[in-house]
Amino acid sequence: MKDGLGIFLWKISVALYLIANGVLGFAAGGDFRIIFGRIGFSGGTLNIFVIAASVIALVAGIAILLEMFNISFSFLETLIFIVAIIWVVYIVIEIIAWITHGFDAFWGTLQMLAVHLMVLASLLVASKKFG
Repeated sequence: MKDGLGIFLWKISVALYLIANGVLGFAAGGDFRIIFGRIGFSGGTLNIFVIAASVIALVAGIAILLEMFNISFSFLETLIFIVAIIWVVYIVIEIIAWITHGFDAFWGTLQMLAVHLMVLASLLVASKKFG
């Protein structure tokens, strides 16, 4: 643990989150289905995007875990960047929807915004480019 316990745990949490969402995406669930559904995809197109994002997340999560054991991957930064872009787009759409639809569920929406910002921050920390 050359980076310290906090960074070690943060990377594990990012890896496990990505792996879990990758597996859940194959089981017709997880955050990717919600994200791409809210973006406006449905039916077969939604399934294609969910499966693609699930594969990327699963591979990125496994690569992050393996990299913690000094097994490096040249494509890890690209995978993390792709997942981070998905999250940025989702956050922007959520903020636009929040402003457009009003503030009926202010605290619940604020809580979910905070969670998605933490996921984005975690992805950026796990990345050597941004972290």
